[in-house]
Order: sequence, then C-alpha cells, then structure tokens
Amino acid sequence: MLDFLSCRSVLLAVLVSSVALASDPHEKIVIRNEMISDHPGISTSSVYVSGQIATVLRCEKDVDPTKTKFLEEWKGRFEPLVVGGKTVVIVPIRDLNRAEAVPLLVTLVDGTEIPFIVKPKSFEEWGWTDHQVNVFKNPDSYNAVLSSLNDSLKRERKLREENERLKQEETSVDHALAALLVKREVKRTRFRSEQVAVLKDGDMGIEVETFSGPGKAAVVVRLTNTYSDEPWRFRDARLIAEFHTHSSLPFALRMDRSEIVPGQSGAIAVVIDQDAFESKEGLRDLALEIFRQDGLRQVLVNVDHRLIRK
Repeated sequence: MLDFLSCRSVLLAVLVSSVALASDPHEKIVIRNEMISDHPGISTSSVYVSGQIATVLRCEKDVDPTKTKFLEEWKGRFEPLVVGGKTVVIVPIRDLNRAEAVPLLVTLVDGTEIPFIVKPKSFEEWGWTDHQVNVFKNPDSYNAVLSSLNDSLKRERKLREENERLKQEETSVDHALAALLVKREVKRTRFRSEQVAVLKDGDMGIEVETFSGPGKAAVVVRLTNTYSDEPWRFRDARLIAEFHTHSSLPFALRMDRSEIVPGQSGAIAVVIDQDAFESKEGLRDLALEIFRQDGLRQVLVNVDHRLIRK
C-alpha cells in the first residue's frame, strides 16, 4: 500500500488500496421475485446473502420445517434456519467466499420440493444482497401476476430514469470536458495539468493526473492491467468531503472502457465544479474514490481546492 495522503504541500495525494474492504454506500439490499421453473435444464434458483444480514424466502404455501434444510455441512457458516408459516429465514454468520455455494432444500407442506443454491452477494448490476425473495411456483396465481406487473413497472421506471440521465449528460459541459480528457485532448479544454503520480498496486499499474481549471478541477486515472489473469472491472466512483459520510457530491465522469483485460489500459476522467468544493467556511479539499467490481476501493485521490483557478 502506498500512502501519500500526508503530503499536504502538493496538489495531488493518492492512496492505493486494494486490500481493505471499501465502505460501499451503493450496495443494494433488494426484494425480488423468483419464478420457479419446471424446465428440466433449470433445476435450482440462486439466493444471494451477506454476513449478519437476514434473507427471507417467502413461499405461496406453508413450509414444512422438518424437511427444509441445508444439504451439506453448514455449521460455522449459517445460523440455524428459522422456518415458520410461509417463510424461511437464512442468516450467514459471515460473508461467504466467492467460491462458496450451499445447497438448500425448501419443502412445502404439500410435499413440493424447491431447491436453492445459497451464494455470496451477486456482483452483477453493481451487486446485491437478497433481503426477501418471493417464491412463486404457479406463474398464473394472483400474487405471481401482480408481482410480475410490479417488476415490469419498476423496470420501466428505471429505463425512464436512465434515459433522462443520458439526456442530461448529452448537454452537460462537464461531461463533455471529461470525454476530452479521457481522449488526452487537454488542449481543447481550459484545464492545465498540475501533477502526475505513477503508482503500482499488485497487478495494476496506476497513473493519476490532476488538472486545474477556471471554476473547475479534474482528475484522470489511467489503469493498466499488467499481470492479472482476470479483467479489471469498474464498479463505481464517489466524491466526498468527509470520510464518515456516505453521500456523494456531484461530478461528471467519463471512461473509455469499464473492463480492462490483461495487458490493456483504460482511463477514467472526472470533472468537478467549484460548487462541490464550497462550504460555509470556504473552499475545502475533497476525496475521489474509485471502486472496482468486487467492492474494493482501488484508488483514493485527494483533490485539493487550490486546483480551482479564478
């Protein structure tokens, strides 16, 4: 780990960190619906869990507690299952390892057996932990149809919000500037390069460059996947003023690729308006965090308020 955060005399301070778990305000705990398929090629459904968080399976009919169980050794990984009425409660004692998958058999009082695979939280679509899974065997039942309708409405709303976000970015000056910085077209902007730090963190080569500008500051992080056998994937970024906060300040971000395969490089450019630096006491320093897909913080960059030029 390379720690430059104590260097207050320069405009760039960088912390490279890929070993400690990041504080992740964007982790999702979701309620979702699971339609059990009768297709012979689809034998089990997945449930995603996290340590010390209860995940509830809610079925359409009552569950038989005597025949609902893990199908392999589970002690040390889970608290005893809690079964009552239509629900099964799963509580992992700790986070499961990425490779861990525990078979669970849920048996209804009518004898219907529903197999599940209990896995660590998914990293698809930014990752989630199942808070509640509504299990439907009959897709034509009233509750199943109603749940499918609600899911469709949620997807439609999400698409509308995404389209609105994209429309706003198309007309955003800061996003346009970030796009130019990603392409190394600094001369087409009013930014001025102030400092560059070249670092190494395991299999990742990292170059961080800060830019000063009139009423704006910018950071470009260039990553090179040098030796890893797996691609590096971008998960999220956030801009904070205080490390104990979970809220992110506004900024514009552009990248040339969200996945960096071995031997490949990629760039992430962030443009920050002066408004984000302002506080009641005056301009303040900020911190930019870059997270990779597994939830670890890859880079932490101190963004000095002196990067804002008049």
